[in-house]
Amino acid sequence: MNLPKLHGVHVPHRKNTAGLAPVRMPVPASVTIPMSMHIGAPAVPAVKVGDTVKVGQLIAAPGGFVSSPVYASVSGKVKRIDDMLMSTGRFMKAVTIESDGEQTVFEGVKPPEVTDIKSFINAVRDSGVVGLGGAGFPTAVKLGVKDLKQVEAVIVNGAECEPYVTSDTRTMLDDADWIRQGIELLQEYMRVPRVVVGIENNKPECVKSMRDMAAGMKGVEVMALPPLYPQGGEKVLIYNTTGRIVPEGKLPIDAGAVVINCTTLAAIAKYIRTGMPLTEKVVTVDGSAVREPKNVIAPIGASMQSLFDFCGGFKSEPRKVLYGGPMMGIAVPSTEFPVMKNTNAILAFDEKDAVLPEPTACIRCGRCVDACPLNLMPAAIEAAYNKRNVDRLRSLHANLCMECGCCSFACPAKRMLVQTNKLAKGLIAADNAKKKAEADRKAREAEENARKEEAVK
Repeated sequence: MNLPKLHGVHVPHRKNTAGLAPVRMPVPASVTIPMSMHIGAPAVPAVKVGDTVKVGQLIAAPGGFVSSPVYASVSGKVKRIDDMLMSTGRFMKAVTIESDGEQTVFEGVKPPEVTDIKSFINAVRDSGVVGLGGAGFPTAVKLGVKDLKQVEAVIVNGAECEPYVTSDTRTMLDDADWIRQGIELLQEYMRVPRVVVGIENNKPECVKSMRDMAAGMKGVEVMALPPLYPQGGEKVLIYNTTGRIVPEGKLPIDAGAVVINCTTLAAIAKYIRTGMPLTEKVVTVDGSAVREPKNVIAPIGASMQSLFDFCGGFKSEPRKVLYGGPMMGIAVPSTEFPVMKNTNAILAFDEKDAVLPEPTACIRCGRCVDACPLNLMPAAIEAAYNKRNVDRLRSLHANLCMECGCCSFACPAKRMLVQTNKLAKGLIAADNAKKKAEADRKAREAEENARKEEAVK
């Protein structure tokens, strides 16, 4: 497969915890579990204050088709159900459970009965699994393809291209058999003709582990890919493994592909074989301010601070704390924020690593264009945004931006291009909403005028 030149950037590797097997942290005194840990509608609490709950017990039901159930990660008593401020700046309902320290498993935990594609998708939904690589899209919706003949390839994402993050690496090394069982489930119930495991080739131990796992499996191949960020981006991975391009405004299935994170796939297999839904995560804890970086097995809802404490606390004052990696991670204002379903890492950086350089004038070097994996023109998008030229933003395909940060990383002037791209997408969305509202108003007026004319007749 001869593809054109790959775009992206070479980011520092810094996989300090790649060789560290996950260790389980002590049961925290309490967990606070948000009802929205995924794209789509938030879950609806199914418990009330004072209820006693056990590990694996349902505490919130899906709030719609694109939603996901939530389960207790500790045994204990529901202390409160109230609004909490999320890292997005929005308030969301959250259930706080006071732990009894016993981790008693709920009696209803048992493997689901899976016999066909419908019961398989139902089981995936009941598992509570969402995209565990950071995206957070409910997996049952992604796998619930109406016409299975559309699925020409499932791509298992093991790229893990962000610096520092190694939770997927540990899945590929420690849970290879669960990944294998997950692939077998996809082959059995979705009739997948081809499965490609994509891994950056700077993780040779993972490539070997996955090739050993896939040995003898029909229709399964492991591809060692160039270590070029953002190799793990869905559209980028599809192109680099199949040569296909996902059209603007379309989904991966329109290119005949479904992409699933390796840890997500392992979690589905675990649920179908054991009946234990998603209640805990392996989280990479690292960064220049962390005393003892580790991969930590943490209950969902545990505070970031409890994980940092388990890793020896801070060796210097943290000036920035992130969910996820340094390229696409989300900064948080407090270490009391909880581990969520899609939390693959929490990073804390000291002042030297946290302070952003002062941007200077654009020198028209074109490095942002050369770096963009989707062949966009970030400097031109910035200029159009500054002029609030929405038509120009549309013609530059600003909505295609995946906010990977390659443009800002490559920019010698240190301009905040990715942040501007995000604002540009918001401007387009606002203009679309305005035009829709105007079109709806005109449609209502036309309908009202037609009724009046009919009444006159």
